[in-house]
Amino acid sequence: MWNKPAEGNVSSQAANPSGQVPMSSNPNAPVAPAVPAYSAPAAIPVAPAAASGSPSTISAGLRIHGEITGTADLYIDGEAHGSIRLGPAKVTVGPHGRVQADIEAREIVVEGTVQGNLKASESIRLGPGSRVQGSMLTPRVAIDDGARLRGKVEMTKPGDARRTAAAGQGKSSEVAPAASTPAAKV
Repeated sequence: MWNKPAEGNVSSQAANPSGQVPMSSNPNAPVAPAVPAYSAPAAIPVAPAAASGSPSTISAGLRIHGEITGTADLYIDGEAHGSIRLGPAKVTVGPHGRVQADIEAREIVVEGTVQGNLKASESIRLGPGSRVQGSMLTPRVAIDDGARLRGKVEMTKPGDARRTAAAGQGKSSEVAPAASTPAAKV
């Protein structure tokens, strides 16, 4: 039902601007909660996925077909087929990971199986249980004991990997000569 407020009544907000609940002398009397005159909505912080520190994951049991692009780090412990282009990010192929794709990233770590070309602007690391079939293009490479590599390794100067990668895609760009580095024992 609708009740018309009495004209002589003053709202509790106007009578008590501090927002505090008046104490009653009766201990059994119900106490009304304090209602502030104005409350600003709370700010909800929104953090980007890359700032959270944990990489995106393709878990064991998942199979992805197609092109994967972006800027966040990626951990693959399932299957990926197609192409992976994560320029400023790190791509890790876990011990159960199976990738049939070209991978282009800032840093690539392989612990599982990769069939495809690897291009890294900083480094490529092949773990002890890794199996790689394809070319590698990077300024730094680390190959652990037990890793298997079938393909070509081309060492570049830092920053040249991008220029060489552009040449490999059919763009008219000069290919940088391979830097003279000691050969890795495989």
